[in-house]
Amino acid sequence: MKQSEIATIVLVASISVISAFFIANAAIGQPEGDNAKVRTTTEITSDIVLPDQKIFNNNAINPTIKVEIGGDKSQ
Repeated sequence: MKQSEIATIVLVASISVISAFFIANAAIGQPEGDNAKVRTTTEITSDIVLPDQKIFNNNAINPTIKVEIGGDKSQ
């Protein structure tokens, strides 16, 4: 390659990189300096709280047991 061809390739490549930078900067923009508000959680402790007896009843129906409603009507 001639020296002028190499110089032309370097010039075109540098112009392409600079123009791509400005185009991308115009399309995407700069991030704003706004602060985000983030909720914090409460600390996890090893304390165990018993569940409400109205909701978790020992005499309630167990949904893991198969229940058949009705019977064999052919009898």
